[in-house]
Amino acid sequence: MTGARIRSVLGLVAAVAAPGALSAQVPTITLDDAIELALRVQPAVVQARGAVTTAQNGKREALGAWLPSISSSGSYGVASNSRYNSATGTFVSAARKDSYSAGLSASLTLFDGFQRNANSRSASATLESADAKLTNQQFQVVLQVKQSFFNALAASELVRVSETQIQRAEEQLKAAQEKLAAGSATRSDTLRSRVELGNAQLSQLNAQTQLATAEANLARLIGYDGPVQAVGDSNLYTMAPLDTAALRAELLQTAPSVVAAEADAKAAAAAVAVSRAAYFPSLRGSFSNTWSGPVGIGNDPVTNQPDYLSFRRQWQARLSLSWDIFNGFTREGNMSRSVVNRESAAAQADDARRLASAQLTQQLAALQSARSQIGIAHASQAAAEEDLRVVRERYRLGAATIVDVLTSQVTLDQAEVSVVQAQLNFLVARAQLESLLGRSL
Repeated sequence: MTGARIRSVLGLVAAVAAPGALSAQVPTITLDDAIELALRVQPAVVQARGAVTTAQNGKREALGAWLPSISSSGSYGVASNSRYNSATGTFVSAARKDSYSAGLSASLTLFDGFQRNANSRSASATLESADAKLTNQQFQVVLQVKQSFFNALAASELVRVSETQIQRAEEQLKAAQEKLAAGSATRSDTLRSRVELGNAQLSQLNAQTQLATAEANLARLIGYDGPVQAVGDSNLYTMAPLDTAALRAELLQTAPSVVAAEADAKAAAAAVAVSRAAYFPSLRGSFSNTWSGPVGIGNDPVTNQPDYLSFRRQWQARLSLSWDIFNGFTREGNMSRSVVNRESAAAQADDARRLASAQLTQQLAALQSARSQIGIAHASQAAAEEDLRVVRERYRLGAATIVDVLTSQVTLDQAEVSVVQAQLNFLVARAQLESLLGRSL
């Protein structure tokens, strides 16, 4: 996809800069647009899509093996109208001799030891395997995009949280300075408040660095040069209840990794039949028809003009049988390798099913844990906000120290970060479960 096409999908939003600052334009992108762009430009998907095209051509070639091979040929020759007479040592004139020939031939394999049947089945299985691998690769890329997108959302939220932390720290510093001026607090309170403000500013710098990194990673995945801003919506955090028993039954039928492994096993089994066909003889039939003769030799008895239709027709039909009795154990080696590949692919398919089942259990547990973390984190945040409000009021009345205030403030900061992390864990766990199942939840 060209850069112009990418920019047409991305919404360019001009950020209004403060006086004295440089204005900037930051492209924004939704999750659906990011997935669409990534599926177009990611090398792994492009390569898998090319493998499908190659497999389709292979299936067409396997079909063409059932059709006859047809070829044609033609030539036209002109001989000199003079020649050298060695007896007299002179050149003598003669009639110019022109000649032509044309031919048409066809051949068809009548029997090849069932190799064409085996090749057709192998080509179909290879195409099925390529399709399954493409689907699996697409879901892997979608998972990468979602994780990068959610990381960008979380980093953006952490920047907002850090701004709130700075605001609280500034408010607390102002309160400490006012109490110091009134003589009801020590200079230590002001110094501690300044340290807390510095810590909040450092947290903001770290959050901005994480945001820049996450946005750069997202831009690379969608093929865009420069940072992009992820735009989420509230629907990301809503999900219908899951029927785990139905999901487990569905998993073994539709999971991209399982389908791809089973398709590979089917293709490997078809390759065994191709190797076995080398033990049988092959029978081939061919037919050719050739027209040749001089041009302009003799005159037509009616028109007294040169007869250009003079030709001689020859045809030939042939039936040939070939059978490799012994070829230095090449057939045996190919057969052995194909059987080994078949057994290995079958074992990998079985393992893919077991792995998918184990991953489903793991991802369901991770999703349930993330859901619980969100509820606990929100409750902790609400409790920390109330605790900070009470402690600040007690500090204003002189019933609490600055250490109590700062401790409560740090607790609230950590609670807000925990909310962001819990939401990120939920989004990532759901994305991993969707990638495993091969569909959205």
